[in-house]
Amino acid sequence: MIAIGDVHGHAVALRSLLEWVELEVGDQLVMLGDYVNRGPDSCGVIECLLGLRGACELVSLRGNHEEMMLDARSDRAAMDRWRDMGGWETLYSYGSEGTLRDVPESHWRFLEGCVNSHETNKFLFFHANYDSTLAADAQPASLLRWTSIGECPPQAHQSGKVAILGHEPGEVRDFGYCRCIDTGCGFGGMLTAMDVRSGHCWQVSESGERVVSS
Repeated sequence: MIAIGDVHGHAVALRSLLEWVELEVGDQLVMLGDYVNRGPDSCGVIECLLGLRGACELVSLRGNHEEMMLDARSDRAAMDRWRDMGGWETLYSYGSEGTLRDVPESHWRFLEGCVNSHETNKFLFFHANYDSTLAADAQPASLLRWTSIGECPPQAHQSGKVAILGHEPGEVRDFGYCRCIDTGCGFGGMLTAMDVRSGHCWQVSESGERVVSS
């Protein structure tokens, strides 16, 4: 079971990482959200993820940047906020005019289909954070997508399961009961994949160069 942290529009890094991991049909891949914004090719990121369907079991979480992009369709203030947080780069990855009209319906369907959380018999997957006292399907959206672990450090979840998180850039952080694998892709850092059972990591730079295998 593989989890990948925040991609932020870096399709080259995502393709390189997937090539290195070598997923098979029976593998489960959990993407932790923030596929769009900041980087140069959000369109390519979503196309890459759409292409994985059938090649593995893909679970795509919704991050705060997907939430902003979806909200931008119907609210001018939300559109302005989204563009200021990397949305311009996303729009230009779809076409030189930089409008939402260039985003294909298949990409909107992908964004709308992203889930709030994912749960297995041993692991919980959230984009940003969680309330340790609530079930995975009862978590508040603001906590799931916006609250970093630096602002509100989580406790061990009541289920005893290990939580896998993204959203807050930094080194890979392993607290035993939760791990954060957002390693700064989109901010000059790396994109990380983790085998959550073994803890083995693969990392690539934004340009797709292999960095470390541990």
